[in-house]
Amino acid sequence: MKSEKLTHTGIVALLALVCCVLWGSAFSGVKLGYAEMQIASQDWASQMVFAGVRFFIAGIMALTAGSITEKKLLIPQKQTIPRIGVISLFQTILQYFFYYIGLANTSGTKAAIIVAANVFAAIFISGAFHQEALTLKKIIGCAVGFSGIVLINFVGLDFHLNLLGDGFIFLCTIASGFSSVFMKRYTGIYHENPVLLSGWQFAFGGAVMWLLGAVCGGSLHLTAKAWEILLYLSFVSAAAYSLWAVLLKHNPVSKVTVFGFLNPMCGVIISGIVLHESGAFTWQGITALILVCAGIFIVNFEKKGIQMHEVS
Repeated sequence: MKSEKLTHTGIVALLALVCCVLWGSAFSGVKLGYAEMQIASQDWASQMVFAGVRFFIAGIMALTAGSITEKKLLIPQKQTIPRIGVISLFQTILQYFFYYIGLANTSGTKAAIIVAANVFAAIFISGAFHQEALTLKKIIGCAVGFSGIVLINFVGLDFHLNLLGDGFIFLCTIASGFSSVFMKRYTGIYHENPVLLSGWQFAFGGAVMWLLGAVCGGSLHLTAKAWEILLYLSFVSAAAYSLWAVLLKHNPVSKVTVFGFLNPMCGVIISGIVLHESGAFTWQGITALILVCAGIFIVNFEKKGIQMHEVS
């Protein structure tokens, strides 16, 4: 696809929706993986092995697909290696260290709400790094979209917070925000290949997490079903994040990351279809979807003749 098409809001929306559908399915996938692999909520070492194996495989998938598409091996140059390390630190090692442990110690409802805050984190961090202006329009759009996430998750939500669960999920969102900003910087300013960065950062980060978990006594009970879950989650990471990185290369951070509000929405809708949960099909679900779409529209709305997304 030509690069100018990747800046068209309709194309961005379609490709971002694909990413969000994939990521939305991962909430239940990780929980199913814990159950099938017999990983207890307090067994953080096995959770790290699970995450590490998943992301290592995701890296191999992304690099294989990218090499086939570009008809050459995606080998990083010397100056690219430290950039891979930085993205891997935030996107894979820190984000999913906090995510896997946090998800095992809090409800999926609260995790969905807190994870949605990564949109705010990415936009504020990009403003702090002077990648784009932090405007009132973006803040209002984010607030409207976030209100939709809160609404659809409000039933059954308790307001008791714990550091190991909710606190770790919040730290996960901060790491995700930095990851988006650095990916934008490296692919936009330094013209790095987004698929190469995605693949290698997953492979490196996954290997580090796998080794950390194994050294600390972690292990997996791998059945045929467990392998299916593991391979699917690896595909989700490889496909969604590589595509997300391509969108970040060609667009302002806010224009892309605001679609992240669709992640928990997609998760709820998929649960409604697959697990016959009704949350997405109530008045709350419909209203929440409208609010999320309104927030995305506000952030991406541009008057004719005025470029609303200024990237410095």
